Amino acid sequence: MSGLFITFEGIDGCGKSTQLELLARVLRQRGLDVLITREPGGTEIGEGVRDLLLSDASVGIVPKTELFLIVGARAEHVASVIRPALDRGRVVLSDRYVDSTVAFQGYGRQLDLEMVARLNAFATGGLLPDLTLVFDLDPALARARLHKRPVGGLLGAFDDERSEFHARVREGYLTLARNEPSRVHVVDASGPVDDTHAKVMTIVLPVLKEETN
Repeated sequence: MSGLFITFEGIDGCGKSTQLELLARVLRQRGLDVLITREPGGTEIGEGVRDLLLSDASVGIVPKTELFLIVGARAEHVASVIRPALDRGRVVLSDRYVDSTVAFQGYGRQLDLEMVARLNAFATGGLLPDLTLVFDLDPALARARLHKRPVGGLLGAFDDERSEFHARVREGYLTLARNEPSRVHVVDASGPVDDTHAKVMTIVLPVLKEETN
């Protein structure tokens, strides 16, 4: 089996990280070599960027600065982690990737979408996932879920954003799915965890069969 690259996307609180872990468990039970990674993160540099964006220093950050930090970390991530793993035939599951930047910095921060696309392509060398799962959830429900956690969402800078910001991010993801239906699949994440996992498996299993044939 050649390498397979699957990314998990959605607004904070959508449950994508839980679904990633559930899928990884199933794939490992099937004997597949699975690598779990995340963005920002996955490398020492990436985790440093993540820590910075989670810190008080990110409050009021200039959107372009935020964009460059995330894209810079992604370049390191692709070169040192993702591509080598795919070259070895591993299944790479990433908690966020290029579509997060389009949704959060492009639609959410309202930066130029063409610029975001160019920077993503430059950082990744054009590497796109084989499959992207967008876990769709109403922002109000997502924030209610986040408030039940002992720690807040992905990035501190996003936690204090107004509801309009999160609505724009959600719409960005849905637009990506409409524009790239063969790669980006929307999963209704409003139900119980097990129900969402079942939906994930109906999408992933056909892709696995294609890769093994």
